[in-house]
Amino acid sequence: MDEKDRSILLLLEENSRTSPSEIALLVDLDEREVVERISAMEETGIIRNYTALIDWGRTGDGQIAAIVELKVSPERDHGYDKIAGRIARFRNVRALRLVTGTYDLHLLVTGRSMHEIASFVAEEIAPMDGIRETATVIIMKSYKENGALFVERDEADRLTYSF
Repeated sequence: MDEKDRSILLLLEENSRTSPSEIALLVDLDEREVVERISAMEETGIIRNYTALIDWGRTGDGQIAAIVELKVSPERDHGYDKIAGRIARFRNVRALRLVTGTYDLHLLVTGRSMHEIASFVAEEIAPMDGIRETATVIIMKSYKENGALFVERDEADRLTYSF
């Protein structure tokens, strides 16, 4: 992994549809070498997936999201990994992280309604062995996701820049 690889990753993270020829121009490499580097990073698991970032609020389908925080009793010899593996299998769990602070695990959960999310937490997550406490926060509006702004910004509305 060198600076060229990091540059390729940043470009793909910003827009996974950036073509190898465009990446080659931006990082000063041959297109064939870009394709080889991307393939190598896919094979080693550095690049895990290519996805589309969807603004579900604009689709009108009523999908909502919530942050669910969990206090967990870690298992002997497995720590948090075993319970995290069980939770990760649920399709509506969009992200799952081990975090510092008051809670141990941080989930991003989606559903069609607050009731669906509440039922999921109450019936599937809370009863699991090792779950000591849950806290659910409904996401009311997303302003930025994965580096992409979800709100229209006025061109005159610039951040101040100072030394």
